[in-house]
Amino acid sequence: MDTLLEQLIADFHERPLPQHTLREVQLPALPGKIDAIIGMRRTGKTWFLFQTMQHYLDLGVPKEAILYLNFDDERLLPMGVEELGRISEVYYRMFPDHRERTCYFFFDEIQNISGWETWLRRLVDTEPVQLAITGSSAKLLSREIATALRGRSLGTEIFPFSFREALTHEGIDIPASRPGAKMRALLENRLRRYLLKGGFPEIQPVSDNHRIRILQEYVDVVILRDIVERYQVGNVLPLRYLIRHILAAPATLFSVNKFYNDLKSQGVACSKTTLHEYLEYLMDAYLVYTVTLHSRSERVRRVNPRKIYAIDTGLANAFLHQPQMDWGRLLENFVFMELRRRDLHIDYYRTENGLEVDFLTTERSGTRALYQVSLDMRDVRTHQREVQALTTAMQETGLSKGCILTLESEEQIETENGLVKVMPAWLWAVKSHLRID
Repeated sequence: MDTLLEQLIADFHERPLPQHTLREVQLPALPGKIDAIIGMRRTGKTWFLFQTMQHYLDLGVPKEAILYLNFDDERLLPMGVEELGRISEVYYRMFPDHRERTCYFFFDEIQNISGWETWLRRLVDTEPVQLAITGSSAKLLSREIATALRGRSLGTEIFPFSFREALTHEGIDIPASRPGAKMRALLENRLRRYLLKGGFPEIQPVSDNHRIRILQEYVDVVILRDIVERYQVGNVLPLRYLIRHILAAPATLFSVNKFYNDLKSQGVACSKTTLHEYLEYLMDAYLVYTVTLHSRSERVRRVNPRKIYAIDTGLANAFLHQPQMDWGRLLENFVFMELRRRDLHIDYYRTENGLEVDFLTTERSGTRALYQVSLDMRDVRTHQREVQALTTAMQETGLSKGCILTLESEEQIETENGLVKVMPAWLWAVKSHLRID
């Protein structure tokens, strides 16, 4: 084992780091804390490790002070917990002077080794190392990290490429100021393409037919590895029905009771309790998210249907029968994920007279904002309906501003309840990079 570890460490130090698309995420890297990179499969967690390594190299850290091991490497399997301790021993034997400085250890798919949690805790307690780990969502989910590492870790979520990251991946430079007509047309085009294709890194250069097959296979792997095997699910049929129903209808209200009755009418046996469990499993695997109605009453939040969203518009599109008919749902799902990446608490809002606003967000500081999503605001009745819902919610929540995100429309509307900004979603998504109000 020692000879193999020496060879793997030497191979890593000899090879250049692979080129990567810069992700808009950074690890906390706090002393005494283990950084755990979590998220759905195929979102680019390993490549994010390489990005972090490059960051340290750019800061002047010698590559010999960095250790990377991928525990999916068949040469390391089977490996017992008693052999994990050999890793640091071999490393410090190769670089004895590094015991006097901070070193950076990166362990990929470490959950493949039973007992990894105890070893990591001991390593961070006894050596001057900064640890970062990744793992499949089958065994390295946020709630399990909290249990396994007992408060010693900080989780960093990795999602598919955001719209900005997808532009960077394609080599499109985001302008520093409001774009002109040519760039505006390009960004409008790329948003439409992003809504259909999504942000999973692997499928960016892939043709449409292959893309859909690959994304559907992603879901199959989540079903098998992250849910069926992990939770020992025996009744798979209703689970598949549930996944296909959710992904084919993103950004809609979802009720377990209603879905239970739909299954029952089709002769599919499954209890309501089991369906609730399945939904939790899908959320744990980072495949879907739910948003509850805004209310101070926990009972009101619990009894009202939740809105449900997919982790990626391309993934949802792979299960839609007529994607060109669902631009509105895809756009709303896109906005939700952009908000989710910003680490906001997200509710949907219903006014006292029954009008609905898609998102009421709350920052950790307590700052709130209202967002409405509308595909097209050119129709007079649509314009009136969306503005009325938003301004009513502004009045009830005491907010003086609201935002309506569209595919193309842009305007500012002064109302008696405050300012309503109508903005193209592509502009909103890249707005932090632009010098505009």
